[in-house]
Amino acid sequence: QSSSFRRSARARSGLPVPARRTIAMLAAAAAAVLVASAAAAQTATQLPGLSITLGPGDGTPEIADALKIVLVLTAIALVPAILIAMTSFTRIVIVLSMLRQAFGMHDTPPTMVLVSMALFLTVFTMAPVFTTSYRDGLQPLMQNRLSIEEATTAGVAPFRDFMIRQTRDTDLRLILDIARAPVPDTAADLQTIHIIPAFLLSELKTAFQIGFVIFLPFLLLDIVVASVLMSMGMLMVPPTVISLPLKVMMFVLIDGWALSVRALLGSFH
Repeated sequence: QSSSFRRSARARSGLPVPARRTIAMLAAAAAAVLVASAAAAQTATQLPGLSITLGPGDGTPEIADALKIVLVLTAIALVPAILIAMTSFTRIVIVLSMLRQAFGMHDTPPTMVLVSMALFLTVFTMAPVFTTSYRDGLQPLMQNRLSIEEATTAGVAPFRDFMIRQTRDTDLRLILDIARAPVPDTAADLQTIHIIPAFLLSELKTAFQIGFVIFLPFLLLDIVVASVLMSMGMLMVPPTVISLPLKVMMFVLIDGWALSVRALLGSFH
């Protein structure tokens, strides 16, 4: 009778024994998680509070050390944008890339090599600007001799002077027309937000002019090689197969890298 009762009970429940065991295990696991969460919440409420206060401390107007760290980290994050938009890096890297294209070798020298060379040449070109900006802006700020606004103005001033010297008047007028801003009487009245795009336009134009001059000897060599191959009836031979080693040999014999770097750095005034 007991066995028949159990069979009738299982029939009424409609679930096999393995399914009921799985449901019981899941219920036990859920109960354990709830108990652990309640214990963790009770422990968290017993932890002491933590408060952070940023202030002058002794009543002096000095900048807090934590705020200085935040400013330095922000400046480091903006270094790549400043390097591209406000220094000679743009012109140098474009000219080196066009020189590589003039050879006809798209991967030699590698891009990392060209960028590294452009960075070092940028440091050499901008060394006086970096020195002046650090001496007049960042160093007094760290020594609490200038406020943030005064240090920013003093630190950006050398970059402004450099960009204004390299910017063409036509490019500057174009940016002022686009921004619908009046033409100031003096360069000191120009806003930095107008100087930067005008400087980039001038750098692009100058870089393409230098790249065109670099392209000419390689283009003439390609034309001569193609004409010789055509006159010999070797129409199936690609001209680049013959001209590429001749370009490399010519560039090495005239010490082309030194000449290119000297002319490139000499273009900054």
